[in-house]
Amino acid sequence: MPALELDEVTLHYDQSGSGPDVVWLAAGDHPGANWRRWQVPAFEPGWRNTTYDARGVGGTESRTPSPWPIETHARDVAALIERVCTPPVALVGLSMGSLIAVQVAHDRPELVRCAAVMGTCVRKTGFIWEWEEAEIDLRRSGATLPAHFATTHYALLYYPAEVLGDDELWAELRSFIASDFSDRDGAMLAAQWQACLEYDSSALLPRIDVPIHAVAFAQDVQTPPQRVREVAALAHDGTYHELEGCGHGSAFGHRPEQVNACLRGIVETHLPPA
Repeated sequence: MPALELDEVTLHYDQSGSGPDVVWLAAGDHPGANWRRWQVPAFEPGWRNTTYDARGVGGTESRTPSPWPIETHARDVAALIERVCTPPVALVGLSMGSLIAVQVAHDRPELVRCAAVMGTCVRKTGFIWEWEEAEIDLRRSGATLPAHFATTHYALLYYPAEVLGDDELWAELRSFIASDFSDRDGAMLAAQWQACLEYDSSALLPRIDVPIHAVAFAQDVQTPPQRVREVAALAHDGTYHELEGCGHGSAFGHRPEQVNACLRGIVETHLPPA
């Protein structure tokens, strides 16, 4: 993977295709490469696709200590866009990546044509606060999850019952979940999720002129649809989309065609393919 040297971080990224630029922002714990199996092929040809590893995961190396707030991640993405893309770009994010996309759209609107933000919220409250705080506290206590337990635990948070009740589909997707969570560095997981826990975009969204498309998954237990709807309602130029039958990670192997069709429709509207 190419590397972009910045003052505080060496960002590892990958770029392929040609045309207007789509930048993919991964969920917490996910390397950028996760987009390349199921999403990027659906956007080639037509667009140039850039994926990258955020601080705390994959090959990226930070020279400042964790935790890194969402604003820091956003500066990294803005620098990446300026150096390797031709702005304005379309941003596509999931979970933590969606928070970063919102921050970039606020801080550097000249770089962004539109942002599709999936599985996201305005701020963490109620159950989703308690769950994520508990995950962070567990990791910071020094506890580790056995690989088999971690795989099944995070599968429950990523996929709906349709996947978990289908033995053949689960057998196909198990390795994907295991690759991200079975042997995760607990300190880095906590660092990424702390940024998500603390983030609050309630003051930013009404001031963002960039079109924000908030995409919810009807069976998402990490970020239930009503939390995503709040993002679209608060955004100055917000649109809400809800995908039936999908969970937080359904883009990855469960229903990628359904998710990709929604994303392509959004991106094509604002940034037509070459």
